[in-house]
Amino acid sequence: MAAAPPQQKRKLSLAARHQERAAWSFLAPWFVGMLAITAFPMVASLYLSFTDYNLLKPPEFIGLENYADMLNDPRLAKSLGVTFTYVFLGVPLLMAAALGLAIMLNRGIRGLAIYRSVYYLPSLLGGSVAVGILWRQLFGTEGLVNQFLALFGIDGPGWISDPDTALGTLVALHVWTFGSAMVIFLAGLRQIPEMYYEAASIDGAGRWRQFRSITLPLLSPIIFFNLILQIIGSFQTFTQAFIVSGGSGGPADSTLFYTLYLYQEGFGKRDMGYASAMAWFLLLIIAVFTAVNFIASKHWVFYSDRD
Repeated sequence: MAAAPPQQKRKLSLAARHQERAAWSFLAPWFVGMLAITAFPMVASLYLSFTDYNLLKPPEFIGLENYADMLNDPRLAKSLGVTFTYVFLGVPLLMAAALGLAIMLNRGIRGLAIYRSVYYLPSLLGGSVAVGILWRQLFGTEGLVNQFLALFGIDGPGWISDPDTALGTLVALHVWTFGSAMVIFLAGLRQIPEMYYEAASIDGAGRWRQFRSITLPLLSPIIFFNLILQIIGSFQTFTQAFIVSGGSGGPADSTLFYTLYLYQEGFGKRDMGYASAMAWFLLLIIAVFTAVNFIASKHWVFYSDRD
């Protein structure tokens, strides 16, 4: 085959350069945003984590002192316990609710788009201040939940003012925001070929066996994806605890999430150096959980394109 004339090569190279310039032009805002909003603040917070900085004086380098102080901070240990409890309870319950609703909606009920929108709506509002205020009204001593229980002669507790139940109300709020995970599950269920279920029915497999042997294995990549997103989001939960507890993490620090305690240290006590160290420790925790899930996924996540 004859080689292209030099003039045609020059035209092609000019066209390629124009496309490259256009690509960089479109990417430039993203790079500027990444550097100004993400990369530079991360580097700055890493430096501040090694300093004594309270917003009123220049940072003073103190090495690993902030990280050493974290080892002897009882409220930090308490906040970690509250956060881990919230994650270990809320994430599995949310995943189960989302998967159950997705399976129900996948059966082809009438008005699917309406149901899908209604169930997804709490996910849009779950992290808002308005929903936090609503939750206080629902679970307050004179809230709607206790008014409903009173109809049956039950004297309900002050759900958000009792250390034994306050965290449970936030877990319930988290589970209520299952909409985004449900939509992702529903999309995954739609990708499973119906012929697998038909073949299993002919072989005499019941619904539970079909769910265990077909649905779960083929949906496992979607389950893994949702699991990672939910774990990361749960560790970063802040607004709900701040509104329900009035920013205190009470009662008795029962809703003192790690992010809420970080906020108290950074903006309440203005100890930005310590708060920055806490932020990087949270990043480490999330990274460890994510890495463990990726390693464990080799044993339970099924990809159809693998041998």
